[in-house]
Order: sequence, then C-alpha cells, then structure tokens
Amino acid sequence: MSLKDTLARVDDDLTAGRVPLARQRLRGLVSSFPCEPAPRRRLAEVYRLYGETAQAGRWMYLEEDRDAAETAAFESRYPAPADRRAALGWDGPDSLAPTVFAREQLAVLPAVPPQGVENPGHADVKGSLAAAGCLVLAIAFLAIWVIGVVTLFR
Repeated sequence: MSLKDTLARVDDDLTAGRVPLARQRLRGLVSSFPCEPAPRRRLAEVYRLYGETAQAGRWMYLEEDRDAAETAAFESRYPAPADRRAALGWDGPDSLAPTVFAREQLAVLPAVPPQGVENPGHADVKGSLAAAGCLVLAIAFLAIWVIGVVTLFR
C-alpha cells in the first residue's frame, strides 16, 4: 500500500476513534519510509493524544518547528546521542534527510553500527545451538515413532 493510501487510512482510523490502530499504521510507515517527514509528524500528533511528550519529541526531533518541551523530554529519555539516533529509526545516510535542519540534527548523532557487526561469531553460535536443538528434537521424535511401531507389532 502506498504512503498516501496508508495516511488516508490513518485519517479514517483517527476519525473512527481507532487511535491504537492509527499509531500502529504510522509506526509501520515510519519504518517503511524513514526519510519521509509526514508519517513522523503524524505519529507525533498521535502520541500527543496519549500525552506522551517524549514520544512526540522523538518523532518531531528532525523537524525545525518542533516543541522545545517535547524535545527536552525525548533527550531526557535517551540521553546518549547513539541511543537517540537509534530511537529515531533513521537507517539511511544523513544526506537523505529532507531538510538542512534534519541533516544537521543527524550529523551530531553518531551512527549506530548494525546488530552483530562487533561480534560476528555470536550469530554462528546461535545458529549452531539452534541446529543442535533441532537435531535433538528430530532424534527424540524418531525414537518415539520407532517405539510406537515396535509396540504396535508386538
């Protein structure tokens, strides 16, 4: 579904009082279209309905006309710049930001490395443990099946 269509559905949801559904749709839009300001602005509006100033500040953080109290609440909740950047959900280069102000805001927040980059061996261990668990379950299933067949023909 396109950005425009989903925003229209968000309007319908808000009109019908389905605020949690509107919030869910907007969160999906922000993750699908991280460089688009419209879903972020709308999500901030929804969080204002809930009275969550830190979340409203989070989604308006890259906007020049943001509210100072909301921004302060967001920065208080996420004091480390790297955590703040991760909370913004920005996963593209800073140059894709729609405004100069947004690019400046992102420039002072260090980019967070993707999960697993610091310890690539961790994923291998998890995969090995999962494979071992599947093997144990398969052997147990096979043993139960064999016992059932032997019992059936005795």
